[in-house]
Amino acid sequence: MNIRILCVGRLKERFYEEAVSEFLKRLSRYASVELIEVADEKAPERLSDAQRAQVTLEEGRRLLAKVEKNDFAVALDLKGKELSSPALASSMQAWMNEGKASFVFLAGGSLGLSAEVLSRADYLLSFGKMTFSHQVFRVMLLEQLYRAFKIMHNEPYHK
Repeated sequence: MNIRILCVGRLKERFYEEAVSEFLKRLSRYASVELIEVADEKAPERLSDAQRAQVTLEEGRRLLAKVEKNDFAVALDLKGKELSSPALASSMQAWMNEGKASFVFLAGGSLGLSAEVLSRADYLLSFGKMTFSHQVFRVMLLEQLYRAFKIMHNEPYHK
């Protein structure tokens, strides 16, 4: 099983880097997991709709350049389906049972994902209606993937 997490932007604080490293280490027991960062677009605070679309388009192209033809692509988007941790584990197990062996999770920049990225996705996943910083969200995603593998392997993990 191969998992790539494609993110727009870079981690800035060391403690987030340490948390990400810890979960990557824990996940390595179950799968080959790689976190890949692509550059975010520099943009002023206030953007027109056209400028917003241009930013997400450019960031989206960078993400899509890293997606392989056979990847099962999961886009992280507010309009996606909200799952419990056991439901995420169950979904991942079902995808693997269908022969999916390479997963890519796509996390956009502060303006979200482009329509192009969303149309490439095989599944849209939401972590709820709350807004999280991209740094916190990466840690949350890795923790939930780790939890999913623990659930799939019937191993204890704190509740």
